[in-house]
Amino acid sequence: MIQYRRSPHIVAYWANGRLLFHNYARGSTHAGDALTIGLLDFFAEWRELGALTGSSEFPPARIRTAVRTLAKAGLLQRSDWPDPRETALEQAWTTWNPAVGFFHSQTRDCDFAAGERRATEVLRARLEERPQPARLKSYSGHRTVTLPPMNSRGPLSRVLLARRTWRRFGAPGVTRAQLATLLGLTFGVQKWVDQQAMGRAMFRTSPSGGARHPIEAYVVVRGTNGIPDGLYHYAPDDHRLELLRSGRAEARMRRYLPGQPFFAHASILVLMTAVFPRTEWQYPFPRAYRVVHLEAGHFGQTFCLTATALGLAPFCTAALADSLIERDLAIDGINESVLYACGVGSRPAGAEWAPFPDSDKVPRVSLPRYASGARTRRRRGR
Repeated sequence: MIQYRRSPHIVAYWANGRLLFHNYARGSTHAGDALTIGLLDFFAEWRELGALTGSSEFPPARIRTAVRTLAKAGLLQRSDWPDPRETALEQAWTTWNPAVGFFHSQTRDCDFAAGERRATEVLRARLEERPQPARLKSYSGHRTVTLPPMNSRGPLSRVLLARRTWRRFGAPGVTRAQLATLLGLTFGVQKWVDQQAMGRAMFRTSPSGGARHPIEAYVVVRGTNGIPDGLYHYAPDDHRLELLRSGRAEARMRRYLPGQPFFAHASILVLMTAVFPRTEWQYPFPRAYRVVHLEAGHFGQTFCLTATALGLAPFCTAALADSLIERDLAIDGINESVLYACGVGSRPAGAEWAPFPDSDKVPRVSLPRYASGARTRRRRGR
């Protein structure tokens, strides 16, 4: 006999006067009522429909129709229709759900193309509705301490001040040696540490909560001397590339980064994924999901700074075609999911400061007044 059970991945909330039930594993939403609440409560465990129709005050026909509707909407699971994604999510993120599962599913596969088309319209309406938030925060009337000028002349300072997001790239492409340095300094294992009962932990140049290091790097190579175009996985312990798919590098870049065709002219695109069970195993509370995203940011900045130090043109972006990328990587989007991307090319000839993709103009740049060596306002003696 067919049995039904309430999906463990339901979040309920009010919106526009309606009570909505959202299954974040399936991405489906259904408007419900008091009967919906009662049915979901009754089917907290696997039960047959007959156990309800004989005891409910509602007519059996109405109960059967309501149960079929809830099953079709994904709020009730059927024993004869197992859903692989629901099963995987229940097993992988038991201690993180529903907070993580709901956020994760709701922020995937955004329509970036539509967002670009509507950007001007939306911003114009937003300006009419309310002013922009202040760009800076200051506590007027409070006691202040004047700091000496920062040191902007050292090699690290110069790299930090030169880091920008580039959207135009030159020729030739990134060399094999430059790619090796980029990947090794950003994602490579620098040391293994024995944690006894916890096993070995890897140390990289970026921090990771509990040294769990859930971040993996997949590399799309295009026009790099000595390396065939294709999609690779970077093995951080052996410092090597593992070919997953050959060719079609520029086409992949365009499809993976929707609404950003200029990045398809770069030499390298690195897709950062997170293997969530590595972190969830040690930190079984939802906040750890936030930590994983912070770690991806650390790796992205390390990559961009390393590329800048090499005289290259780096970029980073979170506008990704999530499901498409995950299908090509053969990952499920639950146990392992794409989070972030960074890439690099050579700098276009004659450009010293990240020109925009549709213009040869170079933005005017000035150092802040507190930079050492920068022009500063004369202070009156007091």
